[in-house]
Amino acid sequence: MLSASNGAVLAADAAPNPWFDWSYVTDNRDTILAYLGEHVQLTVVAVVLGVVIALPLAVLARRSRWLAGPVLGLSTVVYTIPSLAMFAFVAPYTGLTRTTVLVGLVLYSLVVLVRNFLAGLRAVPADVREAAQGMGYGGVRLFWQVEVPLALPSFMAGLRIATVSTVALVTVGVIVGHGGLGQLITGGFNANFYRAEIVTGAVGCVLLALLADLLLAGVERVLTPWSRRVAS
Repeated sequence: MLSASNGAVLAADAAPNPWFDWSYVTDNRDTILAYLGEHVQLTVVAVVLGVVIALPLAVLARRSRWLAGPVLGLSTVVYTIPSLAMFAFVAPYTGLTRTTVLVGLVLYSLVVLVRNFLAGLRAVPADVREAAQGMGYGGVRLFWQVEVPLALPSFMAGLRIATVSTVALVTVGVIVGHGGLGQLITGGFNANFYRAEIVTGAVGCVLLALLADLLLAGVERVLTPWSRRVAS
């Protein structure tokens, strides 16, 4: 076999291998869209589950100061576990399924969500709570109609960070066969470093993260119109 070290050019090296090839995108549109759909689904489900878990934890930490340290500390410790090690630990119990990826993604999102939710709730002025209570607001009504709206800027900041980081972390799911657009990246490396496939997956992840962040920024502007008036 000829080798590049002997001055000859391998057939794989001589073949065209552009960094981007639009024909690759069009020819593999169905496959790319399937991976994109999986990527979006994993991201949305993981972030929603993260919010559902993080909000009660933040409320508990705000009401009981002795719980704040353990809650924040535990979420931070989980975040320090390498993603590959996390999936390897979860896989024996959940198998090579999307559930394995979701468990890891949800756990990683908690460190961002819990901290920002707690910071938002702590930032609500005490006199505002007292005024609402004086007006007859009960605990549940006070939380949803007073505290949550005032804490929304911090909530949304955490949600945006968690969403963008989750988009990136989904790609690690390739080790269990559910990595969304990450499947294109590893597929390109396995196909003799096929650049068009690698770049398509990588650029797709970046664009998806940017789009998700822009959408959440728009939602934040709609939900917190008073913050724009204060800024102006």
